[in-house]
Amino acid sequence: MGDTETKIKGQPLPRCPGTSFRDLALADTNPVPEFLYEDVYENLGSDPIPASNYTDPEFFELEKKKMWPKVWQFAARVEELPEPGDYVIYEIVGKSFIIMRQKDNSVRAFYNVCLHRGRKLKTEDGWASELHCPFHGFSWNTDGSLKQIPCRWDFEHLKDEEMALPEVQVGQWGGYIFLREAKEGPTLEEYLAPMPEHFKRWKHEECATVIWVGKVVPANWKVVMEAFMESWHTVVTHPQLLPFTGDCNSQYNIYGDHVNMTVTPFGTMSPHIDPKGKSQQWIVDEFVKYNGRSSDNYEEEDDGFNVKVPEGKTAREALGESLRATTTKMFGHDVSFASDCEMMDAILYDVFPNFSPWAGFQPNIVYRWRPWHDQDHTLMEVRILTRVPPGEKAPKAPPMKFLTDDQKWTEAEELGILGDVFEQDMENLPYVQEGLKSSANNEVQLANYQEIQIRQFQNTVMKYVKAEE
Repeated sequence: MGDTETKIKGQPLPRCPGTSFRDLALADTNPVPEFLYEDVYENLGSDPIPASNYTDPEFFELEKKKMWPKVWQFAARVEELPEPGDYVIYEIVGKSFIIMRQKDNSVRAFYNVCLHRGRKLKTEDGWASELHCPFHGFSWNTDGSLKQIPCRWDFEHLKDEEMALPEVQVGQWGGYIFLREAKEGPTLEEYLAPMPEHFKRWKHEECATVIWVGKVVPANWKVVMEAFMESWHTVVTHPQLLPFTGDCNSQYNIYGDHVNMTVTPFGTMSPHIDPKGKSQQWIVDEFVKYNGRSSDNYEEEDDGFNVKVPEGKTAREALGESLRATTTKMFGHDVSFASDCEMMDAILYDVFPNFSPWAGFQPNIVYRWRPWHDQDHTLMEVRILTRVPPGEKAPKAPPMKFLTDDQKWTEAEELGILGDVFEQDMENLPYVQEGLKSSANNEVQLANYQEIQIRQFQNTVMKYVKAEE
């Protein structure tokens, strides 16, 4: 058993009794990167969060005006626009942008607005040799410079150099394309720190989107995102995961204002389960049945699944060994050096305000949440990234499968068992939004440790909303 307290800055911090994630990491088959089990925690207070922050249209307008234009936002993956002329449309809180691959292979982003009468230039992703307005025919080159004004004689007052399409800042990291409207502020690398250093090991630039599903959820974007910022809701919302999930023994790290990380151990029983009569093989079999990320790695045999726990080994050790072998075989990258942790645990980073990639060497989930189009609705997007085999060209990303209001996540068959997990989350989120609107005291209470990332997230929202112009 691990310590039930950890001292942070000299102060004892209560933790759930049981084997800590640090204990599991230090007992791993292969070395675990120290940053994964290093405690990076700061008590950020215990004041309640106003429920109206999730429901008030005026607060939503403040976010639109004072926050969204000033933050780096994950807007696309490079495999969505592999060739010069390819472009994607990114929309957020009433703004629309064209992200376009240039002839020199760079990427630029423009406001998706004709400078004549304001029509959107493009309404869906595609390829173009120019940006042409369907209303009157104004056109621009792919670098945003003006190409043509119809009836040029009637626009003597317009200068070509002043009619270039306005741009927004673009940054790239790990195969992800980000944009920001504001010219001032931290660089993308500064904003993402320490993620770029951590992800040197996992190399998301060697990955590509193979699955992409989205659905509008009737709840505020912060309600939906925060549902994925803590693991202890597993005990009630996802009970089928408890046999192999150390839910309340997760580690929660916060890094400044914009980044945090959760590590939830798998291959170990939840402290909420009575271990009497439960074997290490039982843990493995439950993991194989209900863990969505690695479900393609296993085959069922007459006497159970093909992952067996040898005498004297733990479930984590057996799963780690199996996953290293099958992952190397499936994707062609040698991961024999990888730790059990990096092969199975839920390692989730959150980047303010709405981007959350999983880490490790398995196929990785990537979340994005966008307000759609008011304070009561959110477009939740789920991508699955897999590693591109050495020497092969990354496939172009599939278009997002947009589930209708009447469709369940389980109807996206490509998500497998993950669809069932997301559908369980949907049993909470609309009712959270309804409940917040009915709050008698206008207060939301947070746990000091297990919900520290929500606290960090809310504090950062308020820093932007309250900032002077």
